[in-house]
Amino acid sequence: MSETPLTGVVPATAASRDPRTWSRAKRNRYGWFITFSVLFLMMLSWADKAVLGIAAVPIMKQLGITPEQFGLVGSAMFLTFGVAQIVAAPIANKISSKWILLVLCLLWSVAQVPILLFASLPALWASRLLLGAGEGPLAPVLMHGIYKWFPEKKGATPAALASSGVTLGIVAFAPVLAWVIGQFGWQTAFALLAIVGLVWSIFWLIAGKEGPYTSRKAEQEIDGTGSEEAPAVTETKVRYWRTILSPSWIFAVLASFFGYWTFTLAMSWGPAYFQNVLGFTGQQSGAMIALPAAWGTIATVGLSALTQRLHLKGVPTRKARGWVLGSAGTFAGACLVAATLTTSPVLSIALMVFGFGTAPALFAITYLVVAELTTIAQRGANLSIANAVLTTGGVFAPAVSGFLIGGAATPAEGYRAAFALAGALLLTFGVLALVFVNQQRDRRSLGLDVAHDGAPAASTLDASTTPSGLEVTPAQASTKA
Repeated sequence: MSETPLTGVVPATAASRDPRTWSRAKRNRYGWFITFSVLFLMMLSWADKAVLGIAAVPIMKQLGITPEQFGLVGSAMFLTFGVAQIVAAPIANKISSKWILLVLCLLWSVAQVPILLFASLPALWASRLLLGAGEGPLAPVLMHGIYKWFPEKKGATPAALASSGVTLGIVAFAPVLAWVIGQFGWQTAFALLAIVGLVWSIFWLIAGKEGPYTSRKAEQEIDGTGSEEAPAVTETKVRYWRTILSPSWIFAVLASFFGYWTFTLAMSWGPAYFQNVLGFTGQQSGAMIALPAAWGTIATVGLSALTQRLHLKGVPTRKARGWVLGSAGTFAGACLVAATLTTSPVLSIALMVFGFGTAPALFAITYLVVAELTTIAQRGANLSIANAVLTTGGVFAPAVSGFLIGGAATPAEGYRAAFALAGALLLTFGVLALVFVNQQRDRRSLGLDVAHDGAPAASTLDASTTPSGLEVTPAQASTKA
């Protein structure tokens, strides 16, 4: 901000544009406006992912693609997905989230062009690879951007709401895309998503803005938090490899890795399963896949709200987040395994709804765990690295499942094997997350929790980070390990 040369007072026009100078109520309102804006962006990104699965049957018929080939196309997007996140990791700490999100959304629209010009297997490959490069960095950049709009006590719920776009996008877009495909052909659905992306980009160029909570010091200055008597949280940088090798990081990210595997399986092969095995029409299959997504929205917001409520009550984040994460993964995996064992079609579908739908709820909680294991300055990059690893589950799920389905004696047996494998893996790593995720232990090991005299604050910082992933204010760092 510029100052007048004589008085040092910030000009009114500059102050009015700086969220730091706004009233708390105005900042909060605009923070929620930003949250809902990027919620729609997250919804659109998952509509882009899901449209391939919704159009699976007509695409395979028209282009003569085998299940194995289609599975590889489904995995193609995730080949560039993780690479793009690693490349974007250092950029996320240096460039405004507003501009990164704008470029990403524009890239998604461009990614639809090969399919619109050339309806072929190579065009599908090119489109999905480009889409993966554009969508890869979205979640960590989006979360990092939202965290900047809310004080440390109030970040989990808006972040979880934005994360629910993973499932809300399927709920809102899947029936529409299925209808468009049935009425106008599958290429029209891709064109529709490109147009929506361009419209959102224009809106964001006008309305997008960066939040003021860019550091712990900034938060203390804006909201007047802090105390000289309570333990402090260090801002000394931690080497990335030390964070990544901590048990909490490893098992939280692996739980979401298999959660991502599971939900990607549902989006890429679920509609074809409903159509080819259960006998639903293409339009009905598009609507059916919205069922686990609808439950996923409830689970994502509900579990994140639970973690925030427990945390604000003084429950250590090992339990408030780690145990919730592990329990959710265990539940989702068990439901999916049970769905492959029951002989009742109705019960099987119900269990799939809970199994597939609970899986994406793990992502938002994993982001919170990862955010605890780093400093604010390094948070954007650490979130990008974690997201690059966990979303790699999307590389394997469509391809492995395609080979299981194509190589089975019957399609039904192939789908059952693919669903059972995903469920068993998610169940296993849900249990492991329950056992090994312990942020309080790992924060002390990383040197993130220290008292003012330099000694480790081993028993005073259970609430060492907040639902938003920002470090706690001293007044709140008072629960027992």
